[in-house]
Amino acid sequence: MQPNNTQWLKWASELQAIAQNGLTYSKNIFDLHRFKAILKLSAEMMAGHTNASHEHIINVFTAESGYATPKLDGRGVVFKDNKILMVKERADDLWSLPGGWIDINESASSAVVREIREESGYETRAVKLLALLDKQKQDHPPEWPHAYKCFFLCELIGGSPQTSDETSAVDFFAKDELPELSINRVTKAQILRFFEHYTHLDWPTDFD
Repeated sequence: MQPNNTQWLKWASELQAIAQNGLTYSKNIFDLHRFKAILKLSAEMMAGHTNASHEHIINVFTAESGYATPKLDGRGVVFKDNKILMVKERADDLWSLPGGWIDINESASSAVVREIREESGYETRAVKLLALLDKQKQDHPPEWPHAYKCFFLCELIGGSPQTSDETSAVDFFAKDELPELSINRVTKAQILRFFEHYTHLDWPTDFD
């Protein structure tokens, strides 16, 4: 059976996590050498399927320490006049929901409110967790590290549109007028699902 087009990422990610955990907890010098070899192998797999060099990936992998867990990406879902708030990312010149990595010592909801303010200029209040999704189970392109994505419905309470170092434009869009999306951050299916959630506020949180 041939592996699917993202299976290599799952294998490489699992090998990296095994190596990271082993290097964190193992005391046996021979096991440490084995885990370093596994880390090297995972980096070679990554390099073979991406444009990044083996050396760069090794440097990224070795910078990770402690027990390996998925990262958490938070996104804000803000509506106004039945349109959804989006920001244009300077990194790829495509549109996304405002958001980013959750920082240490920061709750998920407060991080999303902060990201909305920093990336769009709007002040909001988080009112509901709409979805907690495994990125690998969605229609995002394959990407490391493994991440969970949490989407919060946020109420608009103030502010005005303002760009940032990360965003070049801010606007609201109807569901039938969505711009070209930065699909490693958010997909069309996810956005359309949030429009449905907005009209069914009693729905439970989506997950997985």
